[in-house]
Amino acid sequence: MSVVKSTLSETDLKTVGNALQGALVDLVDLALVAKQVHWNVVGPRFRSVHLQLDEVVATARQHSDTVAERSSAIGVAPDGRAATVAKQSAIGTVPEGWIKDTEVVKTMVDALGAVIGRMRERIEATDKPDPITQDILIGLTADLEKHAWMFQAESA
Repeated sequence: MSVVKSTLSETDLKTVGNALQGALVDLVDLALVAKQVHWNVVGPRFRSVHLQLDEVVATARQHSDTVAERSSAIGVAPDGRAATVAKQSAIGTVPEGWIKDTEVVKTMVDALGAVIGRMRERIEATDKPDPITQDILIGLTADLEKHAWMFQAESA
């Protein structure tokens, strides 16, 4: 059942809906992973990494809301449930317990790289069917790439 009717064709709606759902899953998981390592980071760079992780969480949460609302606006119900996120996310699992600051940086470089790679695929997929969604994905990917750059600079 769809309460909201889209002006997109069925084919375009499927492509765009899948792109938005995948983006939502990756953003929700990115926020969860960043918060998990935020709580457990230890080491000489604790404070700077700890604060940097909060910035990633804020970015991921803001963009996940935008993505979910875009999905709703085109008539596709967003699914951010834990089971869906766990099943569909591109991000690997993080270790349990305390995590050394250098390992947190590596974890975030890997997580951001996985999400950015999939976002770029979604940008390409939404080029023709929905430039509005593509624009959203471009903006959020730029923000994620900025975070990726900063974490990569941490490990240089």
